[in-house]
Amino acid sequence: MDFTLTEEQEAIRENVAGLCSRFDDHYWLEKDKTGDFPFDFHRAMADAGWLGITMPEEYGGAGLGVVEAALMMHEVAKSSGAMSAASAIHINIFGPHPIVVFGNNEQKSRWLPDLIKGDVKSCFGVTEPNAGLNTTAIETRAERTNNGYIANGRKIWTTTGQEADKIMLLARTTPKDQCKRPTDGLSLFYTDLNREYVDVRVIEKMGRKAVDSNEVFIDGLPIPEEDLIGEEGKGFYYILHSLNPERVLVGMEAIGIGMNALSRAAKYAREREVFGRPIGKNQAIQHPLAENWMELEAAYLMGMQAASRYDAGLESGVYANATKYLGAEAGFKACTQAIMTHGGMGYAKEFIVERLLREVLICRIAPVSPQLVLSYVAEKALDMPKSY
Repeated sequence: MDFTLTEEQEAIRENVAGLCSRFDDHYWLEKDKTGDFPFDFHRAMADAGWLGITMPEEYGGAGLGVVEAALMMHEVAKSSGAMSAASAIHINIFGPHPIVVFGNNEQKSRWLPDLIKGDVKSCFGVTEPNAGLNTTAIETRAERTNNGYIANGRKIWTTTGQEADKIMLLARTTPKDQCKRPTDGLSLFYTDLNREYVDVRVIEKMGRKAVDSNEVFIDGLPIPEEDLIGEEGKGFYYILHSLNPERVLVGMEAIGIGMNALSRAAKYAREREVFGRPIGKNQAIQHPLAENWMELEAAYLMGMQAASRYDAGLESGVYANATKYLGAEAGFKACTQAIMTHGGMGYAKEFIVERLLREVLICRIAPVSPQLVLSYVAEKALDMPKSY
């Protein structure tokens, strides 16, 4: 089996890395301090056409696959921007997937070009405080009216809600007790994030300050009928189609952050001298970093396998979840070891590795916990009984 990148894929990797290099450590250190959204980075990625990498060509996209998107996001996360850079554009890569697959031609024409050009920013309204990973338990309702729907409810951990013009909203349109299955009766909308009816409140958090996370309070939000994606009550199944690509991307982003941290640690170990010799000459320093390299490379190959299977139309759920798990664990371990390699200086913001650790933690937590991934793999790959 040949894992060599094609010329086109290698060009994607090189061009994305080159663009990201324009936004250096100082740029992202300032964003981490101020919390300002990286609008100029977002604009540069949009102008270069990267926001539409998986979008259909007829709407201005590149029409490429998840493999190419994974390579792109890996390079973005491997850059100085780490998860702050990746999260600034992440929603554009997997978020519109339900529109592409289940939207009608009018909706695609109306929504996709502006997303691809970066003229419109969107956010994802799925997670709720009282539901967590149990999506079927969400309480946000969208009641049908003569003109469409009226939505009421609450969402949490909505990324880029402060900047977003649109929201991909999952809401219950049929009460759960009236549905045959709990997964029925949920509908998916892509509609205006109208601030007259929506209050978006920032959540102060541990890392990735430049890309906001929010609680979203929805009070009587009118949704035109033409903003319903696909059929009413089928929203849960539409969301499922974007889960595997998202997990591949998150895993590849974690790997990129881990490789960034590992590179910094190896450089520091080569240059830092204690007792008249570089600390990298000590096996106690060498061995953990070598282990990090092997784990990151192995996770990367799993990610490429998952993305390739998805693009080929093969079963990819187990591989996508494994990518997310292995990438997040390897990235976290590499970032932790990078701090330990730097010693006291690893705790200093100017050496960057402390920010990488704070940001890679996101990949361990979201969009699914490591425990649920293990349960899923046990069930699907090992034919064990479902535990949740």
